[in-house]
Amino acid sequence: MNNTREVEVVVIGAGQAGLAGAYHLRRSGFEPDRDFVVLDHSPAPGGAWQFRWPSLTYGKVHGMHALPGMELTGADPARPSAEVIGAYFDRYERTFGLRVRRPVDVRAVREGPGGRLLVETSDGVWSARALINATGTWDRPFWPRYPGQETFRGWQLHTAQYPGPEKFAGQRVVVVGGGASGTQHLLEIASSAAATTWVTRRPPVFREGPFDEDAGRAAVALVEERVRRGLPPRSVVSVTGLPLNDAIRQGIEDGVLDRQPMFDRISPTGVDWADGRHVDADVILWATGFRAAIDHLAPLRLRSPGGGIRMEGTHAAADPRVHLVGYGPSASTIGANRAGRAAVRDIRRLLEREPAVA
Repeated sequence: MNNTREVEVVVIGAGQAGLAGAYHLRRSGFEPDRDFVVLDHSPAPGGAWQFRWPSLTYGKVHGMHALPGMELTGADPARPSAEVIGAYFDRYERTFGLRVRRPVDVRAVREGPGGRLLVETSDGVWSARALINATGTWDRPFWPRYPGQETFRGWQLHTAQYPGPEKFAGQRVVVVGGGASGTQHLLEIASSAAATTWVTRRPPVFREGPFDEDAGRAAVALVEERVRRGLPPRSVVSVTGLPLNDAIRQGIEDGVLDRQPMFDRISPTGVDWADGRHVDADVILWATGFRAAIDHLAPLRLRSPGGGIRMEGTHAAADPRVHLVGYGPSASTIGANRAGRAAVRDIRRLLEREPAVA
């Protein structure tokens, strides 16, 4: 314990959720590096946005909500979102003096003496009375397993590795996944690929008309119900559907967004269905989403029998010291802002109710 540094709160992650939490901590009177510390394993500001592919310009980003206390204005919609949002997050950290420490890998969070939490990292151990976990999902891409997958002689990659459309010129590409990333990939790749095939487990749901506040609340409530029951969270997008914009309509009309049911197995040269149909492929692009990056919390035994962490508000039901911001219903950018504020409010109450143990 001699080399352990003590703070009141450790924030893990400096994406939208982590920065929102850090902002509200500072606004509530907590001082960076004295009362709280923000640890981020990414090499630069920007959260997961810094890893997005260059063709995802800021104008294509769906629903990026400003961080609390500073609007994002005047951004060029033609610039890559990684550049725009990375610069914005950098400016935000400097403006509010959040002193994010990076790159720092958090390896485990354990129970410590005196009711404190020990956060073991690549930069030593931190002792805290409360934790804001804002690690998101980018580090845990989900790869489904299908028979014959290991025999495929082509290229398999996940959305997290997507390099942009140029790499697929002249290739026969199977895109797996019915979310926003899958449809964006298809629309980008189709013009230069030799052929594209779109497969999904369930028929895609396209949403007509504006997505108003009532619809947003209803969607978040569905995700929130899962985490209250201790089930792994689904993304908010999975219950809102895909907006039926001009690009999507054109993709449907052109036959690019012609959804096929999920194949049954993978062969060395492509994918196969049980009815005997085969599609030749050079590339399988898995746009199959992500899972919550929370393995470092395993020593605290927070998972429920349902496989997720049962939540009460923003904190784990099993441990009110541990807040998960950007998890489940707060995974959207506006949800992360609200959850950051709620987590700090609850942490203040907790620390006032339970004085520090010497």
